[in-house]
Amino acid sequence: MQYRPDRAGNPLSVLGFGCMRFPQKGRSIDMEQTEQEILEAYRAGVNYFDTAYIYGGSEAALGEILEKHGLRDKVNVATKLPQYLVGSRAALDKYFSEQLSRLRTDRIDYYLMHHLTDLAMWEKLKAVGVIPWIEEKKKSGAIRYIGFSYHGNSEGFLKILQDYDWDLCQIQYNYFDEHAQAGVTGLKAAAAKGIPVVIMEPLRGGKLVNLLPQAAKDLMDASGRGWSCAEWSFRWLYDQPEVTVVLSGMNSLEMVRENCRTASQAEAGAMTREDLALLERVTAIIRQKDKVGCTGCRYCMPCPKGVDIPGAFRCYNAMYLESPRQGRFQYAQTVGLTKEPAFPDQCVGCGKCEAHCPQSIPIREKLKEADRALRPLPYKLGIRLARRIMFRKPRKARKKESKS
Repeated sequence: MQYRPDRAGNPLSVLGFGCMRFPQKGRSIDMEQTEQEILEAYRAGVNYFDTAYIYGGSEAALGEILEKHGLRDKVNVATKLPQYLVGSRAALDKYFSEQLSRLRTDRIDYYLMHHLTDLAMWEKLKAVGVIPWIEEKKKSGAIRYIGFSYHGNSEGFLKILQDYDWDLCQIQYNYFDEHAQAGVTGLKAAAAKGIPVVIMEPLRGGKLVNLLPQAAKDLMDASGRGWSCAEWSFRWLYDQPEVTVVLSGMNSLEMVRENCRTASQAEAGAMTREDLALLERVTAIIRQKDKVGCTGCRYCMPCPKGVDIPGAFRCYNAMYLESPRQGRFQYAQTVGLTKEPAFPDQCVGCGKCEAHCPQSIPIREKLKEADRALRPLPYKLGIRLARRIMFRKPRKARKKESKS
């Protein structure tokens, strides 16, 4: 296993165990199989385990296994505050105490603000006193390091990154999504500030393995490298020194062993020009299913009316690359749940975006098409309800307004 340092110089295994997809037995976590996989990963050198409050049963399962084998002080545990449920200072303590209990521990090594999509979500937490709360927990040792996980666009990521002295961050990133969400822009910005970057969705939830077109698989096979589809993805990430940890939701011993082997061999800067060119060709093959030929270059941005143009097109394409449900879910998550709405129906047809698009995409026409596909009525209603919940004012602010 190879290791890369966090801000304090602590060695983190370049492969992290993502605990969202523990194997299931019926409706519950298969504890026997999960235990085997965690122990296999630990023996291979994995020392970073990532879970979250809303990963059903995950925190409790991880805590039980680590306690049973006396591993708690030998590994790093990362979990996440469900910030979308927090409306008061008391709620911060409530969820944190519950997480400590589930994990059977007295501290969290890396505590992340979960699922931020723009600066407004972080501002909402600040309004309920999260900064002094963090300082208090860090001083007591209950939290060692603080971070955030992110699912918005690169502009929002940069604002959050600059707003606080973070110890680490977590972003979605892979060779197909190089310019999506925080993307390579966010990766390099965090590294420039000396902030470790943890990568989630290195395989797009397995889709860069299971849904790869046969022509893409044939290219990889013909390379002579002998790497699996998953290994190509991981090696592309490890090739970048700005990447600190790559999470994998491993749910078989074979997967654990393959990923640990890759993590022990792949080094930064080791991929050749030919390797990188091959992945560009693979990406081009995948994009043949795209409905819009958007590369995510963002030359069309910023939109004067706040429309997230590349975000809408990426999700529209995902409907055909993955499934309509996945595309719509990603749209709701990354475009619909920002503080300031970024929907295509805000477009006034000024044409500024089209003048700058190197792909000559008829953006105004395609935005209407994308929005119709991505926001059928049930999704419109669902997004509206989610926005009300996530952007409701903290309790203190509501009380002040009622008094004035």
